[in-house]
Amino acid sequence: MPVVVTDQTFEDVVLKSDKPVIVDFWAVWCGPCRMVAPVMDQLEKKYGDKIVVAKVDVDKEQKYAAEYGVRNIPTILVFQNGEAIGRQVGVAPFEVFDKAISQLVGDEA
Repeated sequence: MPVVVTDQTFEDVVLKSDKPVIVDFWAVWCGPCRMVAPVMDQLEKKYGDKIVVAKVDVDKEQKYAAEYGVRNIPTILVFQNGEAIGRQVGVAPFEVFDKAISQLVGDEA
């Protein structure tokens, strides 16, 4: 299961991570967000030892959504060494994320 991140834990879980982190900014009422959730679960299963998969509920935790310009959900940001290095707005298939992450961690897709 992806790690639930709050405004209070974002810095430790995401920005200070020694692994790449994929963060799903979502909301309970968001239909497309529900479509992305299984993709995040698949990524966590495949790369869980090499990356951190995290979720931020933008209705409850707004600080970092605002800081990183999340205006539409779902928005998925990829962080490495505390820096946002990738962004996907809207629903995308597993293969899009799989390719990007495999390149990031040095695996073949």
